[in-house]
Parts: sequence; C-alpha cells; structure tokens
Amino acid sequence: MARYVAFLRAINVGGHVVKMEVLKRLFATSGFTSVETFIASGNVIFESRVKDAVKTERTIEAALGEALGYEVATFVRTLDELAAVAAREPFPRLRLDDAAAFIVGFLRAPLDPAARDRLMALRTDIDDFHVDPREIYWLCRHKQSESTFSNAVFEKRVGVKTTFRNTTTIRKMAAKYAP
Repeated sequence: MARYVAFLRAINVGGHVVKMEVLKRLFATSGFTSVETFIASGNVIFESRVKDAVKTERTIEAALGEALGYEVATFVRTLDELAAVAAREPFPRLRLDDAAAFIVGFLRAPLDPAARDRLMALRTDIDDFHVDPREIYWLCRHKQSESTFSNAVFEKRVGVKTTFRNTTTIRKMAAKYAP
C-alpha cells in the first residue's frame, strides 16, 4: 500500500468551503484508506493500492469535481517526495532568514523551458523563484500583500496549474508523516 499526500487547489479559499470530514469521506468513498487531513487548506494524507500518482490525481479530481461541483486541481506526492521538498533550500541561508515568506508551489509535471522563462520574468525586488522538476520555490522578501505575484498571476502568465503552500506547513507535514 502506497502512502501519499494530495495538495488540493480551491479548498477553503475563494468561497469554496469544504469541511475536512467531508473531504475525508470523499477520499474514502473513492477507495483510499487511512485518510487524514492536515489543517483545513486541502492537504490530505492517504493510502492507495494504486502506485501511479498521475492516475491517483485524476481519480481524486474526478471524484471531487463530481461531489463539489467545481474543478479541484490535485497534486500528489509520496511521503519521500514530501520530505525532499521540506528539506530543500534553493536559496542562500541568509536570504531565507531575511525573507518574509518562503513558499512552495506544486506542479503536475516539469515546466517546459518557455514556461520557466515566463515564470522567471516575474522576478522582482520582492519576489524570486527557483524551479525544481515539479516544484516552484517562491522567496518573498516582504509581506505577500506587497507582492504582485500570486497563484492567479502564475497560472495566467505561465499557463500551468499549481497550488502553493508555506514551507512551514510542508515541514510540519514532513515531520509528522516521515516515512
């Protein structure tokens, strides 16, 4: 049995309120077991007999879309992948220590070179980015409210779906669910 984390977009933001008990039930009725949620922002830990993360993402998206009536982009990682994301520090330590926010965005697939260039064109004095194969690391030097960057800006400019989480949340999840 494989253990995964699903990062869901559009859960408890933008008027899409979903109670965590409902979310857990939807995962369970989709055939997943040992379902847990981590804070009320669309982080679901579960087990699956299916070893194909892409197939698992599609199963979750179909079930949630049908039950909730709107698209819920889903990004699945193994617990080992979660641990690697939590440990990653793609910027110098001094810059990380001075930043107001350090955030990770999850992707389904690596950005192609043109998409990566469009993201890097969004760099400012406030925002810097680093791209790993299926994650984007966003270093925000000031309050996020002072930034012109957001998930909506990313998706419009780069043309790829993502969901973002603060690295503090990612590190807490990785510590709790260490493989």
